[in-house]
Amino acid sequence: MSRTTFDNLLDAGVHFGHLRRKWNPNMAPYIFMERNGIHIIDLYKTMAKIDEAASALKQISKSGKRILFVATKKQAKEIVAELVKRVNMPYVTERWPGGMLTNFATIRKAVRKMASIDKLISSPSYNNLSKKERLTITRERAKLEKNLGSIADLNRLPAAIFIVDILKEHIAVAEAKKLNIPTFAIVDTNSDPRQVDFPIPANDDASKSIALIVDAMVKAIEEGLMERKLDRDKKSAEEDHEDRIEGEEESGLRSIAALDAEEEEDGLKVTKKDFVDSKVTKLKTLEEQEAEKAKAPRKRISKPVGKSTKK
Repeated sequence: MSRTTFDNLLDAGVHFGHLRRKWNPNMAPYIFMERNGIHIIDLYKTMAKIDEAASALKQISKSGKRILFVATKKQAKEIVAELVKRVNMPYVTERWPGGMLTNFATIRKAVRKMASIDKLISSPSYNNLSKKERLTITRERAKLEKNLGSIADLNRLPAAIFIVDILKEHIAVAEAKKLNIPTFAIVDTNSDPRQVDFPIPANDDASKSIALIVDAMVKAIEEGLMERKLDRDKKSAEEDHEDRIEGEEESGLRSIAALDAEEEEDGLKVTKKDFVDSKVTKLKTLEEQEAEKAKAPRKRISKPVGKSTKK
């Protein structure tokens, strides 16, 4: 089943491209026609690319990995931030910090600095600072929050990156390409789709178009996270079942061992009656042997016939 419909794409204005003189020849396979000097995008190919990208993002989120969304365009900032917060994924809607991916260790230092400032503000020593020092610290904290607050939870490089308008975010595309990070992007008729791994031909200027496509990607991520949760619950249930069976088997083995031990103890127990019975049996056996000896005929010993030794 398709992630969206042709009518929804048409209503959102996804099919509107740029002027003919601004087009990129590599977008030719995705252009349906030209009207009034504007290229029209083939929405059937857009639908196919949306499904392909959504399936890939679903698998990435199902594996528990993080996906970074990048949209610093004015008409895309609030839309992306609002939608991506639903799935708790990192996003960049302000200026792209150079080296965000290739120099990730330095970015993490800035995030840790923000955490240290928070710790300082909550400590009693913060009140002992002068008004100017407190103002400087507050401004620095606000600046860090604006630029890096959305990626504070990103402890390692993302598994994939989703970009709105690859021409504006060309630095992000270059860094992801250098680190072999899969890239998903909305590409307009003035962009080169070969720069990304999963291009989605669509209008990247209209807010409705951006919202429709990003919403489809977020829903795919939600599905992946839900399946991951179900798999984990199923796995934990199976492990609990196996542990219960093992516990029952161990308890059964312990009970069998206890029974064997009791039987062995019962076999080793000797009572006074056993001693008397064994003694009587022994006496009876001796009497029987004596009686048999008495009944048996005695052998007659004959003297050897021979010459007398007397002289």
